[in-house]
Amino acid sequence: MSDLTKITEHMDIVGADGVHVGTVDKVEGDRIKMTRADSGSHGDHHHYISGGLVAAVEGNTVRLSAASDAAVLLEEEQGGGAIFDRS
Repeated sequence: MSDLTKITEHMDIVGADGVHVGTVDKVEGDRIKMTRADSGSHGDHHHYISGGLVAAVEGNTVRLSAASDAAVLLEEEQGGGAIFDRS
């Protein structure tokens, strides 16, 4: 896991394959809170990415250790539960 203190609002989040996963709203504890616009049909609330998935923070980009299709399956709800349907 990279240093989450380097992550700032509006940074792009990309999977290991370089595909856009979301946009940072802010860091809360050991998780990244994504903007609501990146929450698909769940757009009425925020989704989170575990800080453990962060491989690097480079410029304005948060790079994850998982490919984008796997990373979206690992997104979490506010309470910590996993999300499996982003349609």
